[in-house]
Amino acid sequence: MAYPLLTSCPVCSKTLKITKLQCNHCQTTVENEFEVSRLAALGQEQLHFIEIFLKCRGNIKEVEKELGISYPTVRGKLDEIISALGYSSQKKPEVDKKKIVTLLEKGEITAEKAIQLLKEGEE
Repeated sequence: MAYPLLTSCPVCSKTLKITKLQCNHCQTTVENEFEVSRLAALGQEQLHFIEIFLKCRGNIKEVEKELGISYPTVRGKLDEIISALGYSSQKKPEVDKKKIVTLLEKGEITAEKAIQLLKEGEE
């Protein structure tokens, strides 16, 4: 029986390194320092989510249906996985529509600029 790959030390929680590989067929053993994919550090639940996400070709509506979860939950799981892989989940800054309208009313920005700012918030 094969066990899942451990990526963290059960004693101190630091990252483990792989130093030995062995062939089950001929028993050849190779010793050195080996790197694993970032995906190896993800938990079973995260890997399952990635499988579903890929199966659904990234269609969040399909992921919602498949897993029976809401859109915000899907986005939250994606952000969690992106972060776990060492990337920053770049959330778009919220556009303050009231502030834009106020600036427009005060004449501090043009109508064109207000439209541009509002469109940027929709992208």
